[in-house]
Amino acid sequence: MEGTYPVLHGDQPVGKARITRRGLYYHFSCRLQLPGSCVYRLELSCGDAVEKLGVPVPEGDQFVLEKSIPISRFAAGKPTFRVMPKNESFQGRFVPISPEEPFAYLDRLKNAYLLRRGRQFGIVIQTERAEYVGKP
Repeated sequence: MEGTYPVLHGDQPVGKARITRRGLYYHFSCRLQLPGSCVYRLELSCGDAVEKLGVPVPEGDQFVLEKSIPISRFAAGKPTFRVMPKNESFQGRFVPISPEEPFAYLDRLKNAYLLRRGRQFGIVIQTERAEYVGKP
């Protein structure tokens, strides 16, 4: 799992994450160029597991996150790093994406973002209260 990986915002790379092993821990060093003025959170997906790494903080002209996590929390596989907006006032509806079915919410994608829950990809669309749409 050691190496350097892209950090994605949607499908666009916005930085790099370096993973190094330090004893029984993986150390994550992330450097990002984030758009807009909202707060973002960084997540790591590896296999079926999702680990919330935290909120990158501004440092000069970039955002930085440094964190160490026990190796035992991670499954084998290639890690995927993603940033997504973290806004307490933003609540949304998770709408699963299926290649076999048409997507009925195209007109609401402007304020939406892509999210992966386990193996299911979906779009989170802003609503007045949080809810889940689809099969649990």
